[in-house]
Amino acid sequence: MNPLLFLGAALAGGVGAVLRYLVDLGIARLAGRRFPWGIFLVNLSGSFALGLVTAALPGAAVLLGAGLLGGYTTFSTAMLDAVALWRDGERPAAAFDAVGMLLLGLLAAGVGLALGSVL
Repeated sequence: MNPLLFLGAALAGGVGAVLRYLVDLGIARLAGRRFPWGIFLVNLSGSFALGLVTAALPGAAVLLGAGLLGGYTTFSTAMLDAVALWRDGERPAAAFDAVGMLLLGLLAAGVGLALGSVL
C-alpha cells in the first residue's frame, strides 16, 4: 500500500465515523433510544454497501471498504448495545439486536455482492 492510499483510507475512515454518528443521531431523534435502531441500520447499510463495493469496484476496496465503510460500521457498539439491552431486562430486544443484525447483515452483504456483480 502506498502512502497516498494509506492516507486516503485513513481520511475516509474518519468521514465514515462522522457519517455513522450523524445517521445514529438522526435515527435516534426519529425513533427514540429505546432500541438502537441507528447502529442497527448503519451496520445493515454498511454490509450492503461493502458487498456492493467489493463486487462492483474491487479497485476501490481499500479506500471505500476498509476506509469509509470500516469507519462507518461498528461491531463493538452493536455488541455493547445488545449487552445493555440484556442488562436492562430487554431480553427479546437484545436477542433481536445481536442475532437479527447478524442474519440481516449477512443478507444485506449478499444482496450487495449480487447487485454489484451485475453492475
